Amino acid sequence: MASEKTHSMILEKSDLHHIVIVGGGAGGLELATQLGHKLGRKKKAQITLVDRARTHIWKPLLHEIAAGSMEVDRHEIEYMAQGHWHGFKFRWGELSGLDRANKRLRLAATQDEEGREVTPDRWIEYDTLVIAIGSTSHDFGTPGVQENAIMLDTPEQAERFNRRILNACVRAYAQPGPIGPGQLTVAIIGGGATGTELSAELHGSIRGLVAYGLDSIDPEKDIKITLIEADDRILPALPERISKATTEILEKLGVEIRTKSFVTEVSKQAVTLATGDVIPSELVVWAAGVKGPDILRQLDGLESSPSGQLVVRPTLQTTMDDDVFAFGDCCWLVPDGEKDPVPPRAQAAHQQSSHLVKQLGNRLDGQPITAFKYRDFGSLVSLGHHSTVGSLMGFITGRKMLIEGFVAKLMYRSLYKMHEWALHGFWKVFLDTLSRTLTRRTEPHVKLH
Repeated sequence: MASEKTHSMILEKSDLHHIVIVGGGAGGLELATQLGHKLGRKKKAQITLVDRARTHIWKPLLHEIAAGSMEVDRHEIEYMAQGHWHGFKFRWGELSGLDRANKRLRLAATQDEEGREVTPDRWIEYDTLVIAIGSTSHDFGTPGVQENAIMLDTPEQAERFNRRILNACVRAYAQPGPIGPGQLTVAIIGGGATGTELSAELHGSIRGLVAYGLDSIDPEKDIKITLIEADDRILPALPERISKATTEILEKLGVEIRTKSFVTEVSKQAVTLATGDVIPSELVVWAAGVKGPDILRQLDGLESSPSGQLVVRPTLQTTMDDDVFAFGDCCWLVPDGEKDPVPPRAQAAHQQSSHLVKQLGNRLDGQPITAFKYRDFGSLVSLGHHSTVGSLMGFITGRKMLIEGFVAKLMYRSLYKMHEWALHGFWKVFLDTLSRTLTRRTEPHVKLH
C-alpha cells in the first residue's frame, strides 16, 4: 500500500458511528436504504454507500439490456438521489485498498470521459465496514476471451454488446454480398442462468430488430444462436427437470445447444472447442463462471476463498476482522452442517441484506449478532416472452415443485418488484410500473440505436 505522502488524499471522517457499505448492487443498495431509514435519519449512525458507478441497475436485468429489449434509462437508480431521499450519503469511487489497523478504506481517483480528475485518491474512515461488491466473470485463463468476448457484469458491457448486435444486423443488411459464415451467429459460452436467459431473449429481440426494415435478412436462415456449456446439461446448478424443460423450449426456438463442450480459444471470428470443432461467430458472450473481484485478495490480510471471495462466518463477519462484514456474491459462506457455500443468487443477497439491517442495529446497541440462515425459495429462469420455468419450495409438502408459463413469469417479475419495493416503497413502485406499461405501448420493443 502506498503511503499518504506520495498521494494527495482527503480523509473523510464522521462524528457518529460510521457504517460504510462498499458496493451498490442489489444487496448493498437495499442495505444502505434500509439502514438510512433506521439509523441515518435518526442520527444514530452515519451511513455511507460507495460504488465505482453512479447509478444502479438490478443485475438480473443485464441480459435484457444486452438483447435490446430493455431501456437502461427507465430502470437505473441515481445513487446520489436515492441517498438524499433515504438518509445515507453516496461517495463515488472504486475500492483500492484497506487499512484495518486504522479502520479506513481507500478509494481510487475517478476521471471523466476526457481524462480529467473528478475525485482524488482518498481515504474514508469507518467504524463498521460492509463489503458487497459482487462478482465478476471468470475466464479461467482461456485464450482470446478478454480480447474477443464480451462479459455481462455491468450495464456498460450489456449496452456494448447490444450496439454490436445492432451494428452487425445493419452491416449485414447494407453489404452488397451474401451474409458470411458466423456473421450473424451469436455464441454464448456458459449455460447457466445468464447465458440461457440471454439466448431466449436474443431470439425475439433480433427478429424484432430485423422487422424494422432490415428485410434482406432472413431470421430463420441467417441468424443463429449457439449456447455452449461444458457440463452435460445447461443450468447445471438447478434441478435437472428445470434444465430439461428449458432445453426443450430453447430447441423449439432454434437455439443450438452444445453441452459437454469445453472452449479452448475465442478468436475474432470463431470459437474453438476442445474437440477441435470450430464455431464461426463474430459475436461472443462469455458467461461461463464467476469469481470474486481481484481487489478482494489484496484487502490487508482478509481471508479469501479459491474463487477470490471473502470467507465469512455465519454472522457474515470476515474471519480475520469482526468490524468487516461481507455478503452477496463477494462472500464465501458455508452454513454449519453443509458442504456447499450459499449460492451467488439475488435471493441470497436480499436475505443477507435484510439480516444485516437488524443485526447492525443490534450491534450498535451492544447486543450480540445472530447467525444468518439461508432459505432456498427455489429458482426461476426467464425465457423472454416465450416462457418462464423454475421451481418453488412447497411450504406444505416441503418439496420443490416445477412451475412454468404465466405463473412462473409472474413470480419472476415479482422478484424485481420486491427489490424495487425495498428501495422505494409501494406507491413509487406502483406509479413507475404504470408509467412504464403505458410508455411501452408507444415505443419500439427493441432498442434501435
